[in-house]
Amino acid sequence: MEYTKLTDLQLDALREVGNIGIGNSATALSNLLNKKVDITFPKVNLIPYEEIFENDAEDLVYAVVIRVLGDAPGNMLFIIDEKSLLDIISSLCGQCGDEVNEMGLSVLAEVGNIISSTYINAIASLTNLSLTLSVPAVASDMIGAILSTTFMEAGQYGESVLDIETEFIQENETLNGHFYYIPMPGSLEKILKSLGIMEGNLNG
Repeated sequence: MEYTKLTDLQLDALREVGNIGIGNSATALSNLLNKKVDITFPKVNLIPYEEIFENDAEDLVYAVVIRVLGDAPGNMLFIIDEKSLLDIISSLCGQCGDEVNEMGLSVLAEVGNIISSTYINAIASLTNLSLTLSVPAVASDMIGAILSTTFMEAGQYGESVLDIETEFIQENETLNGHFYYIPMPGSLEKILKSLGIMEGNLNG
């Protein structure tokens, strides 16, 4: 797949799909935390594979990976730093320790599941595609290792990889979370076709 062949119209459509999906996710997260959570406008990133290992790639983070199954398979990835995760755990469970324990990992899995479910349900409703999610998997590793593994599991092995990325922001508090939708080869065509936008050819 040649992601570099995506047209401006296709990129705009993918950003809007991401915006609709993540808007629902932000509302769900706000309701869960009982606090306002803002989001950045989704970015469609076309990244040289080697850059994944650069720019803070050795930072230790926590992540939830969920596979998207059905008509347009791919991976959902929610990444959060330790301090932000501890703040969420404290907000939901009343715990305020210095380390993330088993309960904290369960909280992270549930947060990731809620975000991903509301995101993918919105996309399924918009596109009329049949999409379901796997059970969430939680990991703690260097951000470069998590990103590269997730891209490879989504079948993206080329010189450039593509994702739709959004950042969660909580005003005056620490919430440093990044959410990625990483489609498998062929999924973008199905999403764009369902929207009536297949200008250009993504097959290289």
